[in-house]
Amino acid sequence: MGFEIPVWFEITSLIVLTLILVADLLLILKRPHIPSMREATGWIVFYVVLALIFAVLLFWVTGSADAAGQFVAGWLTEYSLSIDNLFVFVLLMSQFAVPRRYQQEVLMVGIIIALVLRAVFIMLGAALIENFVWIFYVFGAFLVYTAWRQAFPGRLEDDAQTEAGIVRFLRRFIDISDHYDGSRLRTRVDGKLIWTPMVLVFVAIGFTDLMFAIDSIPAIFGITRSAFIVFATNVFALMGLRQLYFLLGGLLERLKYLHYGIAFILAFIGVKLFFHALHENSVPFINGGEPVEWAPEISTWASLVVIVAAMAVATVASVISSRREKKAVATDAAAPGDSPD
Repeated sequence: MGFEIPVWFEITSLIVLTLILVADLLLILKRPHIPSMREATGWIVFYVVLALIFAVLLFWVTGSADAAGQFVAGWLTEYSLSIDNLFVFVLLMSQFAVPRRYQQEVLMVGIIIALVLRAVFIMLGAALIENFVWIFYVFGAFLVYTAWRQAFPGRLEDDAQTEAGIVRFLRRFIDISDHYDGSRLRTRVDGKLIWTPMVLVFVAIGFTDLMFAIDSIPAIFGITRSAFIVFATNVFALMGLRQLYFLLGGLLERLKYLHYGIAFILAFIGVKLFFHALHENSVPFINGGEPVEWAPEISTWASLVVIVAAMAVATVASVISSRREKKAVATDAAAPGDSPD
């Protein structure tokens, strides 16, 4: 990696980040509500600034700009994938008609499930990379395939339908009421204690998190091989996600080209992983098991530029397209109808 992160810094960081997430969860449980635009914006700014401060601290304790660069590049990649995750969350909230007042709790539970799943995948990924360098070929191919799925129209709707199938399967085995009872998982109907639809929401959210964890972990390992940085980027990417959900709201639908930007990033990282695998090659049927010297190594800073540029282009293109569509609609509405003959 070219740098070493002190153990005390890793332990302290994980404790502080855990405390922040716990405090955030307790705040929701104590006062469930719909956050205002000002409140949501304030929290998102806080978490973004916190991530940038963490990058500076990482540079300070390691003395390596590359360590900070890997964190920022990884954080932006995971953040973009987390925003993509929000599209599915929007579909799920609508599909299950979750009362808006309790959507914060659902999102927070989803974030906790995501953290647990990603922690497991990070440990597995780190172990595989440590013992099997050829796994980079698999990760690279998987990311290119994921990029294709990301760019393919209707992917998110297909994912939501898959989750609906899981939910229908679950309904066959447990009794579920037709109505919510606040944020409770269990309620009493005609004297019988049964599950509320909230349990279906949590199952669907958990299944979504699992799919996105499978997509995101190979992507971040394409940027850094430090398990600590991988986990830190995931934590920071998930922080403020619930506030971002309420802040963006309908704006998510206007970011029509965002998935193309994310697809480009995943494909780029997939190619980067493939080149890295060639550079450290030990597979017998590739170059006789010897490293491929001509394989280029894409630097952290080059990756960071590509990630920022891809997201910027996708966002700007979406905004321009949205404005043109609004203008076209306004023009059509203002145009006089055809007069009768």
